[in-house]
Amino acid sequence: MQPTASVRPSAAVQRHAAPSVESPEQAHSATLIGSVQRAMRLLESVAEHEHGAPAKQLARETGLALPTAYHLLRTLVHEGYLRRDKGLFFLGEAAERLSSSGAEQKRRSTVVDALAHWRDLIGVPVYYAQYRDGEIEVLCVSDSPANPAVEEWADFRETGHAHAIGQCLLAQLDDEGRRDHLDRYPVRSITPYTVRDDHSLLRRLERTARMGPVIERQEYALGTMCAAIPITVGNAASTMAISLPAHQADRLVAATQQLQEEIGRLMGSLAISISI
Repeated sequence: MQPTASVRPSAAVQRHAAPSVESPEQAHSATLIGSVQRAMRLLESVAEHEHGAPAKQLARETGLALPTAYHLLRTLVHEGYLRRDKGLFFLGEAAERLSSSGAEQKRRSTVVDALAHWRDLIGVPVYYAQYRDGEIEVLCVSDSPANPAVEEWADFRETGHAHAIGQCLLAQLDDEGRRDHLDRYPVRSITPYTVRDDHSLLRRLERTARMGPVIERQEYALGTMCAAIPITVGNAASTMAISLPAHQADRLVAATQQLQEEIGRLMGSLAISISI
């Protein structure tokens, strides 16, 4: 079968053909897209001027007619994306929130990527946690079917005395901070290997090396061992941790040392990112 040829109507037919009618929805959509593009150009232009810029300058830089620029600038000010002060336009709170959210997502992505890399490199699940507002928070976990994370069968926040993550974070607090935590979450037996009382835990934490790893064996979950490495980020107590099944006990020390080395290698760029 021969392909159908494209046939252009003659000029006479074109003259008498019914004019193409654009639906109101199509016209409105096209107008909206164009307006958004122009508004985005204005936002980008304002962002380049730390000390603000007048409408005429912004119109010139974006190639917009001055009335169009004025209309869009007023709209952006009304919506909070820009603010106007003494005839100059600056980024507004709404635009700053977008920027902050994007930066936060980028920081989180950096941490997630780092944990996934270490998970695959060392062959263990990797955890990232912080002590925030008096609570232990596990912020990110990277595991795989071959190396699953420890199941949280007892609330991590309430059992910080029994797992390496919690012990590592508590070791970074001062004595008052530790006692405050234990007043709210007192020591209780989780397994036969769990530390028995507050006094024993506090003595253990005092003996923990300032930046040394914390290792626990089956204190939180039978058949599981964990190691946590302290990380200092400003005033926040943070930690990266790994876990292994008890039958792989011979791997724990080497895996912990490898994680320490990897953290040290990336710490320059990671330090900015781990305040998720």
